[in-house]
Order: sequence, then C-alpha cells, then structure tokens
Amino acid sequence: MARSSSGIVAGLTAAAVAAVAFLAYQASASAPSPAQLAEPAVGKTPAAHASQPPKGPAKVKDVLAVPAQSGTGTRVVYSLAERRVWLVNGQGKATRTFKVAPSTVSPPPGTYAVGSRSGLITGSDGVQVEHVVRFVTFEGVPIGFSAAVDGSMPSPDPKSRTGGVRMLRADGDAMWSFATVGVKVVVVP
Repeated sequence: MARSSSGIVAGLTAAAVAAVAFLAYQASASAPSPAQLAEPAVGKTPAAHASQPPKGPAKVKDVLAVPAQSGTGTRVVYSLAERRVWLVNGQGKATRTFKVAPSTVSPPPGTYAVGSRSGLITGSDGVQVEHVVRFVTFEGVPIGFSAAVDGSMPSPDPKSRTGGVRMLRADGDAMWSFATVGVKVVVVP
C-alpha cells in the first residue's frame, strides 16, 4: 500500500523532533548542576594565583601614531625599521599610513625634501613604475617612493643597487597627491 507524501513528511518531522529531544536530554545530563558549579574543585590546581594580577587585553599599536622625533608640520615620515610611511598633515596628524618594500640602498635617517617627480618611468630594476617621488641621492643612487604599474611589491634583488621604495598603487596615488616638490621627507631608523 502506498503512503501519501503528507504521511512521509509527518513521519520525518516526528523523527526529527525525537532526535532533537534526545540530544537536548544528553546535553542536560552531562552539564554540571548549579550545586556543582558553586562547589570549589577539590584537588585541582587553580588556573590563576592570587599573587599574579590578571592579564589585561594586549596593547594594540596605533598605526596612525606618527613616530616620535619625526619633526613637525606637513611631512612624509619613512621608518626604515617598520617599513612604513606616514603622510602627516600640518597639525601633526597622519592622514594615511601604509607598508612599503624598501630598496637595496636606504638613505640615512634625516630630513630631506621632495626634489623631483615622474609620472611613469622604468625603475632601476627594470619594472614599469608610476608616481615616482624622489627625495635624496645617496651613494650615487636616487631614492624615492613609487608604485609598480603591475601592482606588485617584490623584494628587490639584493645584488643590485636600487633606490625605489615600493608601495601599492593606491598608496602611490595618495603619495603622489600629497608629496609635491618641496614637501619634507623625514627618514627615521
């Protein structure tokens, strides 16, 4: 005898309700009672000792915080150690910060100024770059910020002497708008 589809659905629903009820019973049977929760654990070492202060949340570094000793006024700040750039407005606040891929030749810490710019060129490593913002020549190598047209930020070949500090294209756009000729560039360790 053929069962109707509504009978099959009713049977499946009843089986599902029974399964959920069984699982709920199992969960409640394995949970500690309120009395067990109130009792101290006997023979167990406490997880924290009274002499140790509780650990607070880990401090998160504010990436918009401009490095100390980086000067005042409108400027580009480039941290060699952090491989990061900050675009700082006249009030000393970073309007943007981003990671960069350093060149093989790095300038010594100090204060420089944007000396020249190029819209689109081939970099010293043979890569097509845009929004080149040059600020110093060190050991005969012009050093500046740029973005690869293909969007890459590869590490430069350590055997070659390059001065291109690479960034993503969107960051290169922001640098290009911000760092006009004469704008201060502060390099910090």
